[in-house]
This record gives sequence, structure tokens and C-alpha cells, in this order.
Amino acid sequence: MQTRIDPMQTGSVLTGTIIKAIGGLYTVESPSGVFDFRARGIFRNRGQSPMVGDRVQVKNGVIDQLLPRKNNLIRPPLANLDQLLFVVSMYKPAPNLLLLDKFIAIAEYKQITPILVVTKADLEDPAPLVEIYQKAGIPVYVVEYAIPRTVDAVAACLRGKVSAFTGNSGAGKSTLLNAIDASLQLETGSISEKLGRGRHTTRHAQLYPVQGGGYVADTPGFSTFETNQYDIIRKEELAGCFREFAPYLGQCRFQDCCHTAERNCALRQAVEDGEIPRSRYESYCRMFEEAKGLKEWELKKN
Repeated sequence: MQTRIDPMQTGSVLTGTIIKAIGGLYTVESPSGVFDFRARGIFRNRGQSPMVGDRVQVKNGVIDQLLPRKNNLIRPPLANLDQLLFVVSMYKPAPNLLLLDKFIAIAEYKQITPILVVTKADLEDPAPLVEIYQKAGIPVYVVEYAIPRTVDAVAACLRGKVSAFTGNSGAGKSTLLNAIDASLQLETGSISEKLGRGRHTTRHAQLYPVQGGGYVADTPGFSTFETNQYDIIRKEELAGCFREFAPYLGQCRFQDCCHTAERNCALRQAVEDGEIPRSRYESYCRMFEEAKGLKEWELKKN
């Protein structure tokens, strides 16, 4: 039997996970219950800030220590994600492959598993999109609400994980969350109505428990701000963020090959041979050109 700790007791130490953060007040879930705490001022002095998803230690009724993170997103501020689900609509809005590839690359860079969830498949054939990302090694789920097992498959992938959903406004994130777990109905409506527009400035974030174990966080539509608000990837690291490139890296004629215009490039040859989806390679080239233009101060700020 586990001993319950009074978090306000002098000398007590409690370990838990931040599940909500708003206005400098952090809601921590622990084996002893769910409590609200402030954080020590020392974090601000160090330029640190606790995030939703952080594992923390609470001592004498205040967050005293942030435990090591495995990853974090800058905006919205979320830590220790296992997977990021990109909800992509086949129709109004149509998929923006460059934007999608940018966010998949950032997930890979952060060591967060990217997952593609395709909605509105009854309005436009999803097969070409599914083929691109399955070939790239990205897990893909096609959701049709008239076929319950397609929703159940997404729900199953959430179990035991800390997940975030993101996608363009209108892609159907809220509808999907409600279909996955009916108990999220009120929370999802609250996210859409109260937080959807203000999340950029309020930075409100929250983890919601899902049936079967695990947590999910909803995020603003990823068309609403630049990807460098999530993170910046240096050009030298970019190829490593495309998982289907891995077998060809190091196989080029030139050791410092950028894989954009060089001759005898194994990666470019793989594109010509149909081994790598052309749209993914074109996204890489666009992103590489953008990364070349970054200033050193932009790289340092992350």
C-alpha cells in the first residue's frame, strides 16, 4: 500500500506530473492526488519555466525541482511528449504537404513519434497521401466515422502515451477527440470555444486523461504560426529528420553532400528510382534553403 503524502507538510517531498499550467499556477498529478502549486522563483532567475508534461518534485508545498525532460515544444509549451498526431483533412482545408513535412521533421528532431491521421476521406480519395507517408515510414490512420474500427485504431495508439493533436483549423481535431473518448466532450468544446483563439498569447496548455490510460493535449492549428516557434533545425541536421533518407545518408560521392544539387548523390538517385517520395524530397530542399538563410542569433535562441 502506497503512503499518501501531504504536500504542504514541512519536509515532505512529492513527485508528480504537471497536467495544467495557467497564470503561474501548476496543477500536479501525483500518487497522493491532484494539487495546485506555485514554482520557486529560482526557475525564473535561471531562465527556466515549468511546462505541462514536466515531471517535478514538490517540497514544502512548492515546485522545487524539474526532473530531466526527454523533449519539449516551445509553443505551445509541452514537455515529455511520446507522439504528435497530425490531423489532416482531405477537403477544405486540403493538405499542405510542405507545412506537414516541416512539422513532421520537427517531431523527428525532438524525438517525438509523428503520426498522420487523415479525415474527410469520404470527400476526397486519401490513397495518394497515404502512399506518400507510409512509404516514408510514418504511421498513417484514415478515419471514417461510419466505420468505428478506424476511430478505435487511433484510440488504441494513444493508450499509455502522452500525445498531442495538431492540425489546421477545420481538419476535425475536436470531432476526432470526441469520437475517441466521449468523456472529453466538454473539455474539447472548452478548448475550441475558450482557448482556440487565445492560446497563442495565454499559452494555456493542459493534458487530458483518455480511456485506457494515457494523456492527450490539444494544440492550436499549425497553420497559424511559423514552425520556428516550435523549433529551428540547422541545415546540417535536416536530412536526419526525414526517416526515409537514412539508408542513403553517407552513400553519396561527396562526404559533405547537401543532397540538393550535387552529382552522384545517393539520395537524389533514390528519388529518381521512386524509393523516396518526390514531394518529401522537394519539402526537404525547400527547408534546406530556408535553413541556409538563418542567422546565427536565430539558431542560438533555441
